[in-house]
Amino acid sequence: MDKLKLHSKDITAENIAKLAALFPNCVTETKAEDGSLKNAIDFDLLRQELSVDLVEGAQERYRLDWPGKREALATANAPIAKTLRPCREESVDFDATRNLFIEGDNLETLKLLQETYLNKVKVIYIDPPYNTGNDFIYDDDFSEDADEYFIRSGQSTDQGERLIANNESNGRFHSDWLTTIYPRLKVARNLLTDDGIIFISINDVEIQNLKKICSEIFGDSNFLAQLVWRTDGNFDNQAKFKSCHEYILVYARNEPAFPLPPVIDPNVPKTSKLYNKEIRNTVVKNGPANPVSPVTLPKGFPADFDEGVISERSDAWPHYNSPAHIEKGKLSTEITVSSGWSSKDLLLEFIENKCNPILDAKSQKTVFTISRTGAIEAIKERSENQSHVITTITGLGGSQRAAQELEDLGVIFDDYPKPTDLIQYLIRMNEGRDFIVLDFYAGSGTTAHAVMNLNAGDFGSRQHVTVQLPQPCPSDSKAFKAGYKTIAEIGKERIRRAGAKIRAGLEAQREGELPGSEQHTKITAKLANLDIGFRVLKASSSNMADVYYRPDEVTQDGLGIQVENIKPDRTPEDLLFQVLLDWGVDLASPIRMVEDGKLKVEGKEYTVFVVGDNDLVACFDAGVTEALIKEVAKIKPLRAVFRDASFATDATKINIEQIFKALSPHTELKAI
Repeated sequence: MDKLKLHSKDITAENIAKLAALFPNCVTETKAEDGSLKNAIDFDLLRQELSVDLVEGAQERYRLDWPGKREALATANAPIAKTLRPCREESVDFDATRNLFIEGDNLETLKLLQETYLNKVKVIYIDPPYNTGNDFIYDDDFSEDADEYFIRSGQSTDQGERLIANNESNGRFHSDWLTTIYPRLKVARNLLTDDGIIFISINDVEIQNLKKICSEIFGDSNFLAQLVWRTDGNFDNQAKFKSCHEYILVYARNEPAFPLPPVIDPNVPKTSKLYNKEIRNTVVKNGPANPVSPVTLPKGFPADFDEGVISERSDAWPHYNSPAHIEKGKLSTEITVSSGWSSKDLLLEFIENKCNPILDAKSQKTVFTISRTGAIEAIKERSENQSHVITTITGLGGSQRAAQELEDLGVIFDDYPKPTDLIQYLIRMNEGRDFIVLDFYAGSGTTAHAVMNLNAGDFGSRQHVTVQLPQPCPSDSKAFKAGYKTIAEIGKERIRRAGAKIRAGLEAQREGELPGSEQHTKITAKLANLDIGFRVLKASSSNMADVYYRPDEVTQDGLGIQVENIKPDRTPEDLLFQVLLDWGVDLASPIRMVEDGKLKVEGKEYTVFVVGDNDLVACFDAGVTEALIKEVAKIKPLRAVFRDASFATDATKINIEQIFKALSPHTELKAI
């Protein structure tokens, strides 16, 4: 029985809980006056969360610290002035696809995606560089272009070849790696849906530190599992201990919202009872925790045999106080049985429901029956999606199988990719078939390949968003010799070839079926639903010219620049994607142009973009007139945007709000 609190609300505890929901990393442990531990807010970290500058603080507390942690936190929160520019020539099915391949620094990209994909990504899988002492470590200085800071920080030669930046001799072996991964995970958390989940591949070197970082960023309570993946390969080396496994850390955004994974471990045989349509177990369970008690079974209680009698008995459980007569599969009279019970409340609910099916705690349809032996059994109907995930993953291949997959596609990759079967298994741990999967350490593009495979197999509409730095391939690598200049090029080519192979495989299957047959129709539907395209976007400096000066810095020569605030090398589509980012519009939205590319008004043609279902209409052409504005307003978009310097006259710029107020009052207007 619960006790009355007999005191007012603990408002401090409630406030700490609210702050914990917003900033889980700011919750720490402190000692109360009686010496017991209690939750508290780390005000230094909270100040840092609310500041783009470094905040000093020397108070010691229970947490993972390293040189550079405060800088990593400041880096995670610091704004950037960058954009994503579309690249049609490297894309596949640019206008129709819902998938994205973003080429650029992943921390920059994650920041750029904050508006568009906030709480919209259901699955994140990443395979970050392992801390081997030789891996490339990102230098998060966003005031420079990538090529510039590679050279400045000693990570690249003038010819663009990558140098080793993280070596054990620099005295910060763990710190560099932690400073790299921390801000990326912190920003990525914001993108996850409430029932979202993140998988992170890692080896022995940083597993403990990574788990501490994840518990700080996602919260201890959102830890789901530390999976052990048994890798395949040649272990003939003479190491003292031959490592044949890696780890996959699994954290939820909000553990209570993440349901049971609807998958069965791939090594469970098809003969397992997990594949049976029903679960059948006796509810008789005697012992100290299940004392004997009577239950009255009403007339009509079901049995699993048609006719018969179970004699009165006290030498077997359950005890029968009188004979039980079964006629037409049901009790003909009320009887009382006694036993210890494992599901007594559920049994009584079934009886109360007039022996009609009920739902158990897992929403499984449940009935009870008397067996020929007199046992009382619960029969539960399994859901279509059974959950049986164990923390050791075997039989899904390793780097050798993954390398063979690339070889079969004719793609060269010198590092250690993950097999698609492994990634598919992880993605399938999430309910549904229509959600976004993000991989911001894309490498050879395994995650994108896995998503396309899954969609081809189950009519899914999952979207993949992959991010990869254009990291140069070493000049002595097989990939470089095969013509690949960067890792990003390898990833894009792998996705192109994998998509084409998947489509060709489905088409070959359809050719083997009789036209009009059920299987032919099914495969045709799969092909119609299949999205093997991807829209390439490249991280770049802002489209806006550097025209923001203090008054004393503006010279007569510079006044001309102030008239045009757009960089001269930027296209209208470049401007459109920066607007999509700033406004938080889906970057994978369909984009069309009115009137087959041009809108003709008063004898002049204008390029007018329409995004999604009239979610946004944009025109960046010069000479915008009131007549054009009226035509755009007639579309009644949710949002409309023009270039600030594009209006034909000052009067047009002044009157635009009145025109929209009259023709499309719900449209939100902006200018760049």
